Amino acid sequence: MDTALIAVALPTLRQVLELPAFAGAELLSGQGRLEAPITWVHVAEVLDVARLLSGGELLLSTGLELARAAPETRVAYVRSLAEAGVGGLGLELVQWLKEVPPEMLQAARLLDFPLLVFRQEVRFAELTRAAHARILRPEVDEEEPLLEGLLEALAETGRANRFVERHLGALLRLPPRPQSTLLATLEALLACQFNIAEAARRLGVRRQSVYYRLEQLRGMLGELESPERRLGLWLALELRKRGG
Repeated sequence: MDTALIAVALPTLRQVLELPAFAGAELLSGQGRLEAPITWVHVAEVLDVARLLSGGELLLSTGLELARAAPETRVAYVRSLAEAGVGGLGLELVQWLKEVPPEMLQAARLLDFPLLVFRQEVRFAELTRAAHARILRPEVDEEEPLLEGLLEALAETGRANRFVERHLGALLRLPPRPQSTLLATLEALLACQFNIAEAARRLGVRRQSVYYRLEQLRGMLGELESPERRLGLWLALELRKRGG
């Protein structure tokens, strides 16, 4: 996969916040970082999440653990995110936190770290889906569907079948019933950025069923986490629909 396809025109924080899904976001600090690129969006509650990030991410949280933490721990949390190069922190001020703890807001402003809040309940699945669509499929000519040119190029050069086999071959060799079930599950997971609850709702099954199928998919397809891998799987599914 050509990594240039993924890296083209990463959206800035300003552009992410201009997406309709983020209409309710209120930026409290970090106005000087609005032009920084956003590489991905993560939902995480743990306070040591910075060690797992690579920089440029927009982090979303309900504040579950922050509500229980001591003031000095909250300040250390903000500092750890800023030092890790995180692109911003979005807090839902609904259930666990009603306002941003003053020490957190002060630390964010001193560090010029973007801190944004949602004062009404939001669906993180919708936020991540909207942001990832913008990250993985940069704005192009609206007259042509996104990635249409790449799909056509694979088909016209005779590489579609090989591409589909490379990404989905293990599933396509299954009997019809499990093949159909796992392909539908994979498509649902990709559509909602691997949000288990949302995938279960789309498929009309219990979350436990999706967890079980996800383990099957990982066992048969291997690594499913990287943006390049997920884009490849999405392209393969689209090619298969078109008879690739």
